Amino acid sequence: MKPLCLDLKELTTAAVPLVGGKAAALGRLARAGLPVPQGLCITTVAYEQYLDATGLRQRLPLLLERKSFAHMRWEELWDLGLRIRNLFINTPLPPDLADHISARLSPDLTRLAMTVRSSAPAEDSAAASFAGLHESFVNVRGLPALLDSVRLVWASLWSDRALLYRQELNLNPVGSAMAVLLQELVVGACSGVAFSRCPGRENLIAIEAVWGLNQGLVDGDIEPDRLLLEPTTGKIIERHTPARTHACRPAGTGVALVALAPKQQETTPLPETTAAQVLALLRQAETLFAGPQDLEWTWSQGTLFALQSRPITTSATTVDDGERSWYLSLHRSLTSLQSLRQTIEEEILPAMADDAARLAAIDLISLDHFALAAAIRERRQILEGWQERYRQLCIPMAHGIRLFGQVYNDQLRPEDPFAFLHLLAGDNGLLAVQRNRDLLELAEMLRHDPELAARLRAGGQPEPLAPFTIALARFTHRFGDLSLAAQGLTTGTGGLTDLLLEMAAASPVPTRSQQTDEAEFLASFPAEKQEFAREVLAIGRASYRLRDNDNLYIGRLSQRVEESRDEAVRRLADADIPELAQLVDPAATDTEKRAGRQSPDPPAAGFAGSGNTRLQARQLVGQPAGPGLGLGPARVISHHTDLGSFKAGEILVCDAVDPNMTFVVPLATGIVERRGGMLIHGAIIAREYGLPCVTGVPDATRLIRSGEMLTVDGYLGLVTIAGQQV
Repeated sequence: MKPLCLDLKELTTAAVPLVGGKAAALGRLARAGLPVPQGLCITTVAYEQYLDATGLRQRLPLLLERKSFAHMRWEELWDLGLRIRNLFINTPLPPDLADHISARLSPDLTRLAMTVRSSAPAEDSAAASFAGLHESFVNVRGLPALLDSVRLVWASLWSDRALLYRQELNLNPVGSAMAVLLQELVVGACSGVAFSRCPGRENLIAIEAVWGLNQGLVDGDIEPDRLLLEPTTGKIIERHTPARTHACRPAGTGVALVALAPKQQETTPLPETTAAQVLALLRQAETLFAGPQDLEWTWSQGTLFALQSRPITTSATTVDDGERSWYLSLHRSLTSLQSLRQTIEEEILPAMADDAARLAAIDLISLDHFALAAAIRERRQILEGWQERYRQLCIPMAHGIRLFGQVYNDQLRPEDPFAFLHLLAGDNGLLAVQRNRDLLELAEMLRHDPELAARLRAGGQPEPLAPFTIALARFTHRFGDLSLAAQGLTTGTGGLTDLLLEMAAASPVPTRSQQTDEAEFLASFPAEKQEFAREVLAIGRASYRLRDNDNLYIGRLSQRVEESRDEAVRRLADADIPELAQLVDPAATDTEKRAGRQSPDPPAAGFAGSGNTRLQARQLVGQPAGPGLGLGPARVISHHTDLGSFKAGEILVCDAVDPNMTFVVPLATGIVERRGGMLIHGAIIAREYGLPCVTGVPDATRLIRSGEMLTVDGYLGLVTIAGQQV
């Protein structure tokens, strides 16, 4: 019978299928007499037994089969990983398995602070490295916390990052397994990593070090001291000295960044004597494993410990990891997110607003043809620059939502993995929600003034100094630049006034309170973690707000580009102007340009051929993004101008809900989108209004027709078409 647990010194190369490369390497270091923290490995047998005994082996593939993995966007990958993690959180170890693991843990280990780390059989091979893709936990105390952490490490086998990498390597996640290392936490005075081949300068050796634990270096929160050495002689070629301000140290049942004392700020954690010992340890590992190594180490009480040693992989030359590198950058620590928030709020958004305002002040009509051509080029260049900064800064900021969700789920263990969104929703500074709130207040004025409403329906105008007129002017002054005009919603007949009349005739939109949920969340933390709980909630709310608002700022710049293009198209209708014709294709529509930026769906079941030929689809499968059931006629939005015909009680069906489209959401009974993910705007706005929402429905706008009766099941992620026109 294969063992469920093995001591470190029992781990041989032959045991890799049971314990993984990381654990086997540590076992080899320990047997060779190198200092390694004491510990135990829970083998893949325990993981397999857990899946079988709990039924997770059958449940996990069902989550993967909802949509082709190759066609998932990054938001959908995040969702999938979070859903799977929540399954593991809420599925305890079977008692016999928990008892067996507990019996193998010595009393000494259960009393000590521990680290819990992944060791998957596929990771840390000569051809691939899963470094940073699976979870690890530092300063875990007590048997219950250790067993919880084991399940979370198992869950990380199915994390979004790990799934993406396995797809690149053609590894089937269903057939993968995970072993877990439990080791004593060695609290080092300084810690670091060493590379036999410096990344980017492979003819040199690199050693990095920080004060305290390695976690600060791994998370990117602390910049390390860095040495580059000549391999043969060990001579120091270069030294990089950062501004030293903090160290990562154990705190409570986790770790925290702690300010360094002035003396340590001025002292390197990597003097030449330490560097020489690290180099000697690195060379021992190279000899033992017969190849270049990536070594993790810590210095504690006069002893240099090897924490991990893995081969430097060749994956950089065999796998194009450009997109994966960007994807991994989306995952940020709390400290990194706090810094990023400040940058976005104080620098990025104000600068975007300034550019949009400057461009809006230019009278395009007064420009000659050459000046207009120059204006089009400038605007496109400005927009492209901001779109790249959005990709590099604003999208990673959205991880604050995910970070808060993970903390919330770990702490409260809700059945719904996205229950945490209730704490982020509500009056949280979302510009689109503020705009809708003001629209609803205008509609409320009409609801209480039937005479004025009747006059407007008849095409009349309100009195110039009437309260409604003043409020409407205030609204258009504040939000007129948020692209309402781009949707054709002017204040005239058939525009904004008709929208307000439709809102006035609909039922008032209810509001809700977050206070109870917030109090429950904060009360679940002990006193020493209250500050952390408040900080992670604050970053979650800021990320939620910015996830929506930054799109509106980009929208302002996009509107400036469209204005210049529209002016060029207007001139080209009357004359042949080569300098403008080469910049603009007058026949291209907004919809065509949008389609060109979207990745196509794979052929969908129930859709045949081209033109108007369509097989009737009865039920479409997507991802549940807003709980609830909604019933109503579909309104398919193919272009922004279609929004003007939206009526109360309809189901909004679109490619993706743009932040500039959300003024019709208070009228909707549900939302269906082709684009998927809980962090896309449609899902966020649906939660704000308590609407059922299903996202990630392939070919939604082609399989559904306006007027067809839909049932939107936001609990199961299903959209049912009644098959009749209304």
